[in-house]
Amino acid sequence: MRQLCSIGVLLGLLASPVAAAGPARSSDAVPSGADAVSELSAVAQLGRKMFYDASLSGSGKLSCASCHSPEAAYGPPNDRAVQLGGADMKQTGFRAVPSLRYLEHTPNFSIGPNPEMADNDPVPLDSATPPGAATPAANVKVASIAKATADAAARAAAEANVPQGGLDHDGRANTFQGQALGPLLDPNEMDNRSPEELLDRLKRAPYADDLRKLFGAGIFNRPELALDEALFALARFQAEEPSFHPYDSKYDAYLAGKAELSAAEQRGLKLFDDPEKGNCASCHLDRPSRDGLFRPAFTDYQFEALGVPRNRELTANNDANFHDLGLCGPMRRDYEGTVAYCGLFKTPTLRNVATRKVFFHNGVFRSLDQVLHFYVERETDPAKWYPRLPNGEIDRYDDLPAQYRGNVDVVDAPYDRKFGEKPALDDAEIADIIAFLGTLTDGYRPGASTP
Repeated sequence: MRQLCSIGVLLGLLASPVAAAGPARSSDAVPSGADAVSELSAVAQLGRKMFYDASLSGSGKLSCASCHSPEAAYGPPNDRAVQLGGADMKQTGFRAVPSLRYLEHTPNFSIGPNPEMADNDPVPLDSATPPGAATPAANVKVASIAKATADAAARAAAEANVPQGGLDHDGRANTFQGQALGPLLDPNEMDNRSPEELLDRLKRAPYADDLRKLFGAGIFNRPELALDEALFALARFQAEEPSFHPYDSKYDAYLAGKAELSAAEQRGLKLFDDPEKGNCASCHLDRPSRDGLFRPAFTDYQFEALGVPRNRELTANNDANFHDLGLCGPMRRDYEGTVAYCGLFKTPTLRNVATRKVFFHNGVFRSLDQVLHFYVERETDPAKWYPRLPNGEIDRYDDLPAQYRGNVDVVDAPYDRKFGEKPALDDAEIADIIAFLGTLTDGYRPGASTP
């Protein structure tokens, strides 16, 4: 199968800044704009048509853009914890839809140190360092492990076993093609019952002749190759279309020395970076890569168990025995039963996080204020976040079976506080971090306020 650069390189296409996205448009109709389309390769233009084509779904009503709306940073366009799909458009899955923006440098899934990321360690900046001026590089994640373990051998062992990379909440896809195929075949989403059924829809699509012109007149006589090429077209659209990776937030302008953060945003950034306070940057890396090629993606691409509360609004959770265990199932099976990885989900980018309406893999929270209070109060006031058992005990980490609850991070700040202690952040500090997170929203123009 043809692969699109194993994501990390993207054929060099995205190594330099790309143009800003155009105006927001309807998520279910192909956006107009001949100039923008003409800049795409013929293969990417085909992928663009597919991305907005609801006829590729079993219901005939769901396109890729329905759940990955350009108006919502290619994330969900509404406040549903999970989206509706299936043949009758009434089925629901059990995971919130992630954004498709800023995936271009995601490394392939791996366990332990990843050579793909070796040259991309972030350049730390302190609050007194002007944007663009580097201080000695340090790996924030390893520093956090170092503080927790103190023993060099234990640190090395911990780093060697850290899962990272891949697409989706559980990292199961290593290419854009593989990621796209999942929703197309999922009975709760686009509901093609087989690759053959999907290919049959492609044969009947208005752009079927485009497939023939681009990949050969007899392309549909080779079903596996035809599907591969169609998915490749979707991947090229995601790679070439500038609005998937505009890098035009206020924070980008700040790093380029073209914008100043407000007092609240400055305080928020300092708290975001402070390893004793928010400690957000230990996972959501906020500095350019050491080689200067990559702007911050606000993720380290690694996996973490955070013990978020069970979302009882999800239909799947009506079954008390059902649990979404992330890396060890049920969507991926290769680490099924690997106890140390159960409950771990990939750290998402925080770019455009202020535009989202639901948070975490199960969509359990509806605001950044909720998310940040959960982070700092999960251990200090667990009764606020988890239900009580019949015996009166608090059912901590209630969305994980008991045997996996030891995987939840209780070492790194702000999770290292104990019951009854003062949280790492107060309400005013949380408000400042939220102000900073607002600077990560795309579409900023110098001289304008944060979108």
